[in-house]
Amino acid sequence: MAEGLVKGEGFAIDASIIKADASPARGVPVTEPIDWGRADGQSRAVREYLEALEQANPVAADTFEPASSSAPPKKISLTDPAARWTAAPGGPAFFAYSTNYLIDLQAGIIVDVEATPANRSQEVESTRTMIDRVEHQRGLKPRRLVGDTAYGTAALLGWMVEEKQIEPHVSVWDKTERKDNTFSRSEFIWDEEANEYRFPAGNALRSDWRPLKNPRTHITKANTIVYRSSEKNCNRCSMKNQCCPNMSFRKITRSIHEAARDEARRIAATSEYKQSRRQRKKVEMLFAHLKRILKLDRLRLRSPSGAHDEFLMAATAQNLRRMAKWLTAEGKQANQAAT
Repeated sequence: MAEGLVKGEGFAIDASIIKADASPARGVPVTEPIDWGRADGQSRAVREYLEALEQANPVAADTFEPASSSAPPKKISLTDPAARWTAAPGGPAFFAYSTNYLIDLQAGIIVDVEATPANRSQEVESTRTMIDRVEHQRGLKPRRLVGDTAYGTAALLGWMVEEKQIEPHVSVWDKTERKDNTFSRSEFIWDEEANEYRFPAGNALRSDWRPLKNPRTHITKANTIVYRSSEKNCNRCSMKNQCCPNMSFRKITRSIHEAARDEARRIAATSEYKQSRRQRKKVEMLFAHLKRILKLDRLRLRSPSGAHDEFLMAATAQNLRRMAKWLTAEGKQANQAAT
């Protein structure tokens, strides 16, 4: 920061999977009962895992299931139970952790690191942890955050736009486009003032079709609101076969963070977004360097704290290399040109 290599204007986020020091042969099905033995005979990796379970869910701790809202993995490691069983990179599955990097786009300096199990939802959630930590410890909050589609979930976009006032230079995670030649949600017009969607033929989709004495929010557990058309309108509509041929009425699910999703879509159409996509390669290059040059394709230490120590040390080494390059006369000229 003192040398001007960290600007704080734009950050990029990404994760990379690193094999854990845990043999697949020492894995058992997650549904199988496990006797972890006495507390004084447990390894540090097992103790950390069980302590995390108790803190996250004291009632369910005896089931020894991963403390995560996502689907449980098929296997759990007896050596390092916090490591996640994954086949995400392709090929045979293995136990792994993810190293999550938050970098400043000025010179590709890593500003924070977080170790998580190799699980997409936990990788995405680490974004909040790192953004808040950098803001608290370094007084830095980016104007824009760059990431791939995995970081385009409604909840995270809502957090960026509504709580942190950070521009999301992220592709929206959207599975609403239909491939059966029927109308997708994007073909319906949203009317903010009327709180309803409008069908291309003119009919409305509403969350309430009659006034209620006690108004309801209609927010589901998934933080969405369901808008439905009138069955009577659908039955007499000439475009029903193009809209809901197998249902008596059409419904659309709208996220409570839809305004933030719309903001991300608006940004995606700008030239600045195209530049952000090019700059995102800086974090991908850091991961390539981590594995090919520093040879960190498999951990030496176990447990989340061990993974954190290795990831932090490796990121520190990468920053030192980057500083050595940028602080030469040639590097300073490139830095001034970029500024």
